[in-house]
Amino acid sequence: MSVPFRKYVAEFVGTFALVFIAAGSNAIDHISHGSLGLTGMAVTTGVTVMVMIYAIGHISGAHINPAVTIAMAVTGKMGARNCFGYIVSQVSGACAASFVLMELFPSAVSSVNLGATSLRTDISPGTGLMIEAILTFLLVFTIFGVAVDSRSPPGMAGFAIGSFVLLAILVGGPVTGASMNPARSFGPALISGYWTDHLVYWIGPIIGGIVAALLYDNVFIEKNVLGENGDTIGQGL
Repeated sequence: MSVPFRKYVAEFVGTFALVFIAAGSNAIDHISHGSLGLTGMAVTTGVTVMVMIYAIGHISGAHINPAVTIAMAVTGKMGARNCFGYIVSQVSGACAASFVLMELFPSAVSSVNLGATSLRTDISPGTGLMIEAILTFLLVFTIFGVAVDSRSPPGMAGFAIGSFVLLAILVGGPVTGASMNPARSFGPALISGYWTDHLVYWIGPIIGGIVAALLYDNVFIEKNVLGENGDTIGQGL
């Protein structure tokens, strides 16, 4: 199996796991009448991100997020061909996970739109976009600080990134769903047919991720100590 194909399969599996757990926790919370709550859903999602970074970080970098992949490409840490392959794999994994959730929990389609992210009724698309952009900015900034910059403490990337995702969901979950990830939003939206304010979850995270990547790459990274294989996040974990 070729190296790029292995990376694409890893991204598919990693994003499948993320969406299956993150969106699935919404379905379980509904079916169990709120037994998980916001804290439970935040913990399950954050821990899943952490586990996937340790599981596939040494293979693909565990981007599992088109916004992260685009940020890497914009700063020259991966080529356009790999960027496209990663995004296709991530979106495919998200759609596959959402399809499985529909088969397992059909009632979640009408009740919670399979866990598709949505804005609170009093949040405008502009405000939602800004929140998603800021949260993703902080996520990608964290990724560059603990995983891309080779001066970061070894072995901490999974814990740091997963912890941030957990905290971001606690803060942003009630207003936007704290997606920070176009694939995570796209999969459930496609399978459930719920597209309300969907562009918020592409535009916001991509803008936030690009700004964070350019800032860190141009201000904080010392080019002579940056690892050669910059397309990976979890390399060396």
